Amino acid sequence: MAGTILRQTIIMLMLIAVGIICAKTGIITKDANKSLSKLVLQVVNPILILMAYQTEYRTELVRNLLITAALSVLAYAVMIGAAYLLIRNKEGRETEIERFSAIYSNCGFMGIPLVDALFGTEGVFYLTAFVTVFNFVVWTHGIILISGEKNLKQVVKVFYSPTIIAIVLGIIMFFARIKIPEIPAEALNYIAALNTPLAMIVSGVTMADTNVIKLLKKPSIYYICLLKLIIIPAVLIFILALFDVDEKVRLTVIVAAAAPPAAMCTLQCIRYNRNSLYASEIFTAGTVLSIGTLPLVVKITENIGCLFG
Repeated sequence: MAGTILRQTIIMLMLIAVGIICAKTGIITKDANKSLSKLVLQVVNPILILMAYQTEYRTELVRNLLITAALSVLAYAVMIGAAYLLIRNKEGRETEIERFSAIYSNCGFMGIPLVDALFGTEGVFYLTAFVTVFNFVVWTHGIILISGEKNLKQVVKVFYSPTIIAIVLGIIMFFARIKIPEIPAEALNYIAALNTPLAMIVSGVTMADTNVIKLLKKPSIYYICLLKLIIIPAVLIFILALFDVDEKVRLTVIVAAAAPPAAMCTLQCIRYNRNSLYASEIFTAGTVLSIGTLPLVVKITENIGCLFG
């Protein structure tokens, strides 16, 4: 499975490179990239999730979905605790941005393609539980962290997001055993197939403005990436190994949690007038470094699973 992840991350890196080239040559502008990002987040991603629920009802799937949700809550508790413990408040330090980047991953943009490559629609089915928990936590704790304001209206907004609507619809159709007719389903599958290329191209355009030379001179970025990509996933691997669960469930949670820092950090920093450049630098470094760290994390998870098994 580590080989599958390595292959997929290399493909994704190549797609990111296309995005960088498109940005540098002016083919995709910043405004166009914002529109593409909305297309992925509000149309393509939700449709992919909805179609993951278009599978035959099995008790095992329901059980594993609930287990994934419970483990996802545990994972976020561990990640938030680790981030606050290992990233201390210091004068002149962008503590909030660093903690956000260490906690929240690109579980949608990168997690879905990776899990899809490993386990197909069944993996994406389980991943919806992680994505649901992500949305609730990031739009409450995450926004409070970046904005410095406690805004309960953000909690309500979670329920109106296309991703959550797709999950709710998908669950209803799954339990009611409602199947989308063949022709509309095929059309939706075509849209769902856009997820990986579009998400990676958007990421590439976002990364294009980053000054790589300056990035390489910032030790704090290496530290945050070490936490996000290696240390925190390693802690999760050992904790989740204590539970007797399906290996697909365990790996789905680990891969989603170990994905590089969320691009959402940069977007929210722009919105709340925080240091969006620094957030973008962490995002860029984390995305590139994840090409090597994700296969390693999967390999360690497999080995630990065999040891405990």
